Amino acid sequence: MHFRAGYLPGVAAKLRTLSQRELNRALLARQMLLERERISIPKALERMGTLQAQYAPSMYIGLWTRLDGFEREDLTRALENRRVAQGTLMRATIHLVSASDYWPIAVGIRKGRRELWLKASNRQREGMTAKRMAAAATRLGKRIAAGPMRRSEIHELLGENSIVTNGVNMWLDLVRIPPSGTWERRRADLYAAAEDWLGRSKATAAEGLELLVRRYLGAFGPAPVADIVNWIGVPPGHVVPAFERLKLRTFADDAGEELFDLPRAPLPDPDSPAPVRFLPTWDASLLVHARRTGILAEEHRSKVFSAKSPQSVGTFLVDGGVAGTWTYEKGKVKTAPFGRLDAATRRQLREETERLAELHSQR
Repeated sequence: MHFRAGYLPGVAAKLRTLSQRELNRALLARQMLLERERISIPKALERMGTLQAQYAPSMYIGLWTRLDGFEREDLTRALENRRVAQGTLMRATIHLVSASDYWPIAVGIRKGRRELWLKASNRQREGMTAKRMAAAATRLGKRIAAGPMRRSEIHELLGENSIVTNGVNMWLDLVRIPPSGTWERRRADLYAAAEDWLGRSKATAAEGLELLVRRYLGAFGPAPVADIVNWIGVPPGHVVPAFERLKLRTFADDAGEELFDLPRAPLPDPDSPAPVRFLPTWDASLLVHARRTGILAEEHRSKVFSAKSPQSVGTFLVDGGVAGTWTYEKGKVKTAPFGRLDAATRRQLREETERLAELHSQR
């Protein structure tokens, strides 16, 4: 990986150093976790750098904890009106994005995703080739142009093993459409061709990758290039040229590593109060790329992410850090703190617990 002049190892020693708490508050501010905001759902998703959506209710909870006045029907309506879309995008993971961001992202990562998918050790063993996958995509494209299809129908049409069914979306852009993938029908197994659902793309790969770098830094910065690459999930050689075309400011972290950021992105006072906030499963602010912010202490990581469980768990934040987990059972939100909480924090936690229970009970 190389960098343009002015972005070289060693330069970090001359840069302003940001403490972990400063990085923590920057992340919270950008993720709208310091204060709920009243903005549209598409705008919120762009501010967040997209929202992971492997489990449909996570989308609703992730927006509820960030947006003032959010109600469940708001997101379902946005999906139905095609102002937002669900697709398998970065890191071959389901993401919820604004409709205007979908195509730049999909086109930007397309080539890199295919490269990584074909290089996976079991692909050659299974006889997977770009030609074979393109043929499957052509076959599916002709059929799905007639209308949405369920995953079982796609699998039956392709007549191949599940690897082809899972991988064909890298050769044919598909979106998951309502009523599936919503709070009411959580399994996101109904697909449409993205061109039919959202219109044709006018984006280029270069534009898409630049957008992704900006989205990452706007949502999770300041950060090193490696974190940007990790989040986008394509080979570094695809990302670095886009990164180098942008005008960025630079900082350093406590370890002396160089960090990059958008010119006017917020860096709030490290003493800014951080309220209690609930996060859904797989909230991106807890993933590996955001480790330097200290939002999830390493001592607690195994309590949230475990190889024994297909999902992470719901968590809640106290003073900008994960302080426990939560579950919804029998009409109530139950919390399990990792340690003792003071009276003021317990009061905030009760208030947020009641609000989250109300979200679950909405009809």
